[in-house]
Amino acid sequence: MKISLIAEDAIRLEPIPGPMTIEAASANQLYSPFHMLASGLAFCTYSVLASWASNAKLNADDIAVEVRWAFVEDPHRLGNIDTKIDWPSLPPQRQNAACRVAELCAIHATLSHSPTLKTTVTAASAQAPVAAGV
Repeated sequence: MKISLIAEDAIRLEPIPGPMTIEAASANQLYSPFHMLASGLAFCTYSVLASWASNAKLNADDIAVEVRWAFVEDPHRLGNIDTKIDWPSLPPQRQNAACRVAELCAIHATLSHSPTLKTTVTAASAQAPVAAGV
């Protein structure tokens, strides 16, 4: 499996044989938390598609998943995440089914239905943790 950082706001996952790799165009490009989030979505999407393909007797060797994002403000956060699935060997009549299957990815569902977030900060001298964002 290979994840390529194709831009500051995009990654591409390809099912390359061998160990999992994360590659950037230059040594200066960082694997940001947003790249990590997009990588999780891409890998989850690929996994559900590959499983479905196996059961449907379809070739999954040429699936590539590209994830791009854009920010919004107030507060600064991801406002858009776009997932593109390149699957050259997919029969055209299976395209709609593949889209529905891709949306079964648990990361996709998590991002579509926001989880409850809780942050706890503790300090060595603190008696009790302080929670925020509840």
